[in-house]
Amino acid sequence: MKTTIAIIGAGGNMGKGLATALASKSNYRLLLADNDFASADALAQDLKHNNPNADVEALDCSANASWEADIVIPAVPYSAQKPVAEKIKPFVNQKIVISLVNPMNDTMTALATETSAADELQQLLPNAKVVKAFNTTFAGTFYEPVVDGVPVDVFVAGDDEKAVEAISKLAKIIGYNPVLTGGLEKSKTLELMQFLLIQLTMRDGLNWKTGWKLLHNTKENVTANSEAELEVETV
Repeated sequence: MKTTIAIIGAGGNMGKGLATALASKSNYRLLLADNDFASADALAQDLKHNNPNADVEALDCSANASWEADIVIPAVPYSAQKPVAEKIKPFVNQKIVISLVNPMNDTMTALATETSAADELQQLLPNAKVVKAFNTTFAGTFYEPVVDGVPVDVFVAGDDEKAVEAISKLAKIIGYNPVLTGGLEKSKTLELMQFLLIQLTMRDGLNWKTGWKLLHNTKENVTANSEAELEVETV
């Protein structure tokens, strides 16, 4: 039986990018929901046209999409997270919900919460399995998650081991390199990482196809007592 993924806010950049990647590179069943149903339906038709084997459907209700789904992705701005969570709460018990929101203010000059968007989503959906993922990637990388020949990293955080494993597998299927960071408490760090990357991209006039890359020593003869050399850079 296919895993079903609901993307809420499929008409936005992140939702559209994820839907496009999943339709072209996976066999998941996709349910696309958006306040603008025409936009979601047009995307579904376009994805099926470009990928004849894709199993994609547009729905006019986020609650119905969540009810049918195994994995729910609210691809919405931080300001819409709470109302969306209230709509889907009865339908996501024991389901995986991906938090890809970065909680920034309207001018993108500061974070809008002292905790994290993922922690807040988990509180709003106490019976769901919230996993932080894809927040450190820009929408443009969904179409080609490789920069200069190097797969972009997706940093994944969550408290449920099986949920983290499932989302890591999803990220790998569409071409990313998943990096497990720990429990959901790491979400604040991941959101700060993307806040910094956005600031650097805006300041330096980068092309919005950037991402974080974790580099490490892969020599086979590194002894068990030696420390791995770690470095983080943008690619």
